[in-house]
Amino acid sequence: MSGIQGTRTYPGAGDTSDLKYPLGTRLREALTEVRFHQLFGGEEQEPELPAERRFPRLFGLWRLRARACSGTGAWRLLLARLPPLHWLPHYRWRAWLLGDAVAGVTVGIVHVPQGMAFALLASVPPVFGLYTSFFPVLIYSLLGTGRHLSTGTFAILSLMTGSAVERLVPEPLVGNLSGIEKEQLDAQRVGVAAAVAFGSGALMLGMFVLQLGVLSTFLSEPVVKALTSGVALHVLVSQLPSLLGLSLPRQIGCFSLFKTLAAVLTALPRSSPAELTISALSLALLVPVKELNVRFRDRLPTPIPGEVVMVLLASMLCFASSLDTRYHVQIVGLLPGGTQLLLTMDPSLSRFPQPLLPNLAELPRILADSLPIALVTFAVSASLASIYADKYSYTIDSNQLAGLFSCIVVLSVLLWLGPFFYYLPKAVLACINISSMRQMFFQMQELPQLWHISRVDFAVWMVTWVAVVTLNVDLGLAVGVVFSMMTVVCRTRRVQCLALGQAEGTELYRPLRGSHKLLQVPGLCILSYPTPLYFGTRGQFRRNLEWHLGLGEEKETSKPDGPTVAVAEPVRVVVLDFSGVTFADAAGAREVVQLASRCRDARIRLLLAQCNASVLGTLTRAGLLDRVTPDQLFVSVQDAAAYALGSLVRGSSTRSESREALGCGK
Repeated sequence: MSGIQGTRTYPGAGDTSDLKYPLGTRLREALTEVRFHQLFGGEEQEPELPAERRFPRLFGLWRLRARACSGTGAWRLLLARLPPLHWLPHYRWRAWLLGDAVAGVTVGIVHVPQGMAFALLASVPPVFGLYTSFFPVLIYSLLGTGRHLSTGTFAILSLMTGSAVERLVPEPLVGNLSGIEKEQLDAQRVGVAAAVAFGSGALMLGMFVLQLGVLSTFLSEPVVKALTSGVALHVLVSQLPSLLGLSLPRQIGCFSLFKTLAAVLTALPRSSPAELTISALSLALLVPVKELNVRFRDRLPTPIPGEVVMVLLASMLCFASSLDTRYHVQIVGLLPGGTQLLLTMDPSLSRFPQPLLPNLAELPRILADSLPIALVTFAVSASLASIYADKYSYTIDSNQLAGLFSCIVVLSVLLWLGPFFYYLPKAVLACINISSMRQMFFQMQELPQLWHISRVDFAVWMVTWVAVVTLNVDLGLAVGVVFSMMTVVCRTRRVQCLALGQAEGTELYRPLRGSHKLLQVPGLCILSYPTPLYFGTRGQFRRNLEWHLGLGEEKETSKPDGPTVAVAEPVRVVVLDFSGVTFADAAGAREVVQLASRCRDARIRLLLAQCNASVLGTLTRAGLLDRVTPDQLFVSVQDAAAYALGSLVRGSSTRSESREALGCGK
């Protein structure tokens, strides 16, 4: 393919050469799309079926798949859906069991306090945080495919769920509720939270069936990081009443963060000194321990369980000092389940609550909340699993037993260790929530580097963060996704057509802008359009082509983004390099067809080079072949330029004149 100066000549239109010896004395012929398929073959596009024949064919394909189903196929499907059947026979018990047990117990110990703490964010009783730390982990151990992914409670999802719960079941304005009224309120809130979780799960199942997991790709990295940083600030502000011992209604909706701050400042004189002291001591222990775990994670065999130590110390202090009765410190209280078993010795009370479907009548009201939760859940889980899979060089297709040990720890708390958390102050849980946001706050340190790498991504980060903080999590996420997609669209519209010239002695074509050593043949214009051609870019495409080809009515035209310049020698042949056009819609295809008609009227020969199959099919269906012939469609810019030179040079019957016109030697 590379033309060496002084040794090869370009073939003229219609000339042929030996394709088997590209380094011979002559260059190969200029290949059109038709000629290329004749010589080398290719995938022929399947003709489109009429609409009335498509559905029977789809049913036929399903019938063929059903017939192909066999015992082996069913076993493969079972292995794919139940990973333990695949990895359990190959599990190395002596080598892996101890490590999995240590990891599982460590994660379980962390799950217990964090589960109860994140339940406060979701506006449900703390015990439901333990349920969330048990059942998802157990199910993922059986169905999951990520070795290092630990499911359970998550601050972002808890806060998003809590917003839906507070909106649908707000706390009564009357401050003091009776025990029965409090139980009824908690039951309603649990029902709404369960409906939100059920709706999110149903949407994720629907995405799985329809293969719509690609939707999570719209959550770009700047959007996700800005979302988590904004949520961390929401968590911090929402936990201030618990830190200060204030009983304030939770603010929801737009500007909820500022409403909460205003309410806290107004009620600050009524804060509880006891709970403020507990909060200060808890943060003084939790924050340094978190820092030590991060700095010395390579040296520590297991992370220091600062949350567990804090929970035990605070519970003992509250019990010994009767802080709940003397200073009215808010405590967790009775955990249903195993607690009643220990107090009454009735084995029937040790069972978990009976599983019930949520109220399906709530689904229409929580659909708007379930969709962003489903997208965030999938995006975060898939990204974390992929990160660890790449780090440890395995595909996401197996799981280990660590999740089962974590379930055992949580189950022990639910069944037997519940009484130990009766006197746990809620202020400690609020401190655990805040300290767990540490890494999310530190993501803002990456902003200077992001500014240096990409100003657009920096703008996406800032817009998303401001929207999440100012509005709320759901609307902020929507604003971030829309703004991120708008930046992509705007960047495709700002792309200009590039005029190409040939590097002397080669078949390489590069942009003429800023280069004085590229060759340009009078009357020949080679243009590259490196962006998709769709309704948003068709106007820019038309204006660029009119300027380059001089298709305007006046002799002097103005460049789309530049001063007025005089048009040089009229263009006789134009080559459009469509290698950068990844797709074209109907509007863009019609624009190309109209361009072909205008070029034909202006006696300009239009050659298209390097169209991919999808774009070429769209252009063909739009009627391009009614304006041009198949001989004007080439496989590369080099082939189209060689053909154009042969048609431009007067007396081009000899290829040496074409070579001499190019200025590459004889």
